[in-house]
Amino acid sequence: QVQLVESGGGLVQAGGSLRLSCAASGTIFSTRTMGWYRQAPGKQRELVASITSGGSTNYADSVKGRFTISRDSAKNTVYLQMNSLKPEDTAVYYCKYLALADWGQGTQVTVSS
Repeated sequence: QVQLVESGGGLVQAGGSLRLSCAASGTIFSTRTMGWYRQAPGKQRELVASITSGGSTNYADSVKGRFTISRDSAKNTVYLQMNSLKPEDTAVYYCKYLALADWGQGTQVTVSS
């Protein structure tokens, strides 16, 4: 079992930016693909960005060009830089090892119009 602690969420106006952080426990961090997911009210949880151990990234079409995922293996931390935020980005954001079942508590992001 791993522990994942997300932080950095908050309330921001449309067009603004936030940077989310996720501190992950365990020695496997540097070898595993990490992802950021989000779940909006009444909707299914969706994967918005992922990053491999080698730094290759993938993004959902809805965030491509606005969000950037990165990782710091020395700190066991994965980040999500979110720019040009839209009201439809409002959700609880979670990080996760893609291959594992554990979830953190999430961090709320609210974008006002």
